[in-house]
Amino acid sequence: MGQINNKSNNSEWAVEAHGLIKTFGDNRAVDGVDLKVRAGSIYGVLGPNGAGKTTTIRMLATLLRPDAGTATIFGHDVIKESQIVRQLIGVTGQYASVDESLSATENLIIFSRLLGLSRKEAKRKSEELLEEFGLSEAARRPLKNFSGGMRRRLDLAASLIAQPPLIFLDEPTTGLDPRTRSQMWDTIRRLVDTGSTVLLTTQYLEEADQLADRIAVIDYGKVIAEGTADELKMSVGTSSLHLRVEQAQDIEMARRLIERVLKVPSGISSEAGEITAPMANADLVTDLLIALRSEGIALSEMSVQKPTLDEVFLTITGQRPTDAEAASAPVYESKSMEGTTI
Repeated sequence: MGQINNKSNNSEWAVEAHGLIKTFGDNRAVDGVDLKVRAGSIYGVLGPNGAGKTTTIRMLATLLRPDAGTATIFGHDVIKESQIVRQLIGVTGQYASVDESLSATENLIIFSRLLGLSRKEAKRKSEELLEEFGLSEAARRPLKNFSGGMRRRLDLAASLIAQPPLIFLDEPTTGLDPRTRSQMWDTIRRLVDTGSTVLLTTQYLEEADQLADRIAVIDYGKVIAEGTADELKMSVGTSSLHLRVEQAQDIEMARRLIERVLKVPSGISSEAGEITAPMANADLVTDLLIALRSEGIALSEMSVQKPTLDEVFLTITGQRPTDAEAASAPVYESKSMEGTTI
């Protein structure tokens, strides 16, 4: 084990994948995926249902053999060194892999014992994890009485018994209410603060934006964009200026000033006293405000907005990852990592 840890600790990259391919019949679920995940970071894989996210995770986690391509975890080949790789990772799917007839404590103790911990160590570790995930008060309650968020936190706790340096989270907050999702985000951030690397798949734009240091957008089995959230946002175009004039009769004059000062003769829209215009150079906002004041045009509201991840996804894929983003609950059918692949 010492040799494994030394190699892992010295590796800059937690995950390196090149040209991963997986085909099921006539369907090429993963079509040449390349990924590089820096150790100690949160890496998001964003895409709609059926894009190939879970299939990619299963190959990286040694649960599915690639048809082509290579992948390493902390420098260890997922095919040739699969036993070593499994000691370095934890995997949490979209549904809790727990026994509903047992309590939270009993589930964690069983997982701990299966991983080789003594009875005393298993009890101590279980109590420690239940406290960390805010489940101590419900530790002896039957899991059939657990909420979806509590079950998800228990599943994540179980994956951390061995304290793996790399954790795969496959849509960890699918179906959770906004408050529980936020709690899960805090937990994921703490995992990285204590030295883990997290690779998570998600359909939630906000989740990727909030958590991920870098994001890969996958569609039809291919990585079609990759970068930080800001890089992806800037790749689809300029920022937008939004303003509202106090007097409706000033709107046409305001439009002309925006065209002249911001040098954007097209792409300006106006409705009910509101104007929206593309803006490549934020420094020109000051010049615009001076011009508006000199013409006696008063504003009741003004803002400059970067492109959103929603706009990024819509631009590069032609679709939104989920129409339920605003409602904080996806409409896609979730699928477990065990069994059906996506």
